[in-house]
Amino acid sequence: MSSPAAGRPTRPTRPARTEWGPLYAAVRDGIAERGWRAAPMTLAAVCLTALLQFTQNQSWGYQFVQNIGSVRADDPLWLALLRTPLSLFVPALDLPVWGALAQILLVFGIAEICVGWWRTLVVGYAATLAGTLYARVGIALGPDHPLGLPASDAQVVDTGPSAAVVGLAVYVCWRYRAWCTAGLVIAAMVVEVIVKNNLAGREHLAAIAAVLVLCGCSEVRQRRGGRGSSGSGLPPITS
Repeated sequence: MSSPAAGRPTRPTRPARTEWGPLYAAVRDGIAERGWRAAPMTLAAVCLTALLQFTQNQSWGYQFVQNIGSVRADDPLWLALLRTPLSLFVPALDLPVWGALAQILLVFGIAEICVGWWRTLVVGYAATLAGTLYARVGIALGPDHPLGLPASDAQVVDTGPSAAVVGLAVYVCWRYRAWCTAGLVIAAMVVEVIVKNNLAGREHLAAIAAVLVLCGCSEVRQRRGGRGSSGSGLPPITS
């Protein structure tokens, strides 16, 4: 005879189902319905990142990649803004490329399946742009200001998908009400800054701040429209 509790989630799994259940279901259903076509933009981004990594490691290609996708805080603002979209897909030379590829494949892929390719690009770009612009503000404030940065950071090459990845992770967690996971991502970035107070860590926090503002604005807009007043979570966004 089966137990009366058979088929019911055990107590340890209930929090996990609450936290990740809707998100897992959205990803599972998207992959089941469309296979690799569920995230074509993500696959294209992975291929573009790998291509740029290969190119910048060639003697003939390094300067080319720098010219089209390398951003520094001391660059003219118009040039930095022009390069910022592509800088997202230029892997940092001092980090293993597989890390960037894995981040894009996992986080961009989940985001594209759950919220659509264009929202993924918009949120990812907004997070990257926030980090890029913060670097300029931080350097202008100077190292003595709590939000400031040393002048030497103006020469740091600012590329890679990490700011976009962090921002997208927070956005998707907000969209599917995975509050604990969002809190862990934010806490991890705060710890990163405490342990290793560098430009990248500060930019990650700037990216999170920008995405939280986007989430807050979206929440207000949806509540005013009568779509978010139930308190049980927003309906999934489809592309």
